[in-house]
Amino acid sequence: MTDSSFSLAPEHWERLAAARQAYTDTVSPYYDETLQEVTRRAYTSGSIGKADIGALLMWKRLRADTPWAAELMALADTDVRRATAAATTAARDPTLSLGAAAQAGRAALAHLPGFRTGDALASAVLTAAAPDRMAIYDRRAHSGLHALGIILSHGPGRYSRYIEAIDQLLAAAPAQIRTWTPREMDTALYWMTA
Repeated sequence: MTDSSFSLAPEHWERLAAARQAYTDTVSPYYDETLQEVTRRAYTSGSIGKADIGALLMWKRLRADTPWAAELMALADTDVRRATAAATTAARDPTLSLGAAAQAGRAALAHLPGFRTGDALASAVLTAAAPDRMAIYDRRAHSGLHALGIILSHGPGRYSRYIEAIDQLLAAAPAQIRTWTPREMDTALYWMTA
């Protein structure tokens, strides 16, 4: 849970809406094609393999010249898919709140190399697995929350608290924002600090 109230001032909602519009106007409509392709494959297979994790890594523009990347590549794809299938099932589970689904999905990935610390890549996998329930986490979206006066600690469980914050923002939002998906909210938060 975050430590802040979600009763935002009207100018904060306006700032979010303007950031979302600026993102839509500025970013290529083809930018998310990689994410969308991984989502299609995850929908069919119920899991995400190493090749698609590599695609998400490129889409997120993260570094792959790290020890964890070599460790991940040394695992059997079936082992990676077993973990991502559990994460996918959790993220999609309609009986779980978004925060609980994020927490369970994140926990299912935690033993994989590249997913032990940090939430950027894990959030991409979870968003590809459940695009209508999960959202991309990164420093800029975190800063966007902070700009709204919503404090999100960096302690364990950050991703689930982030998703809870987005869920609460969407629930409290004016009508034109309330219809956004968590992914649309994350792009607005991301663009607020552009």
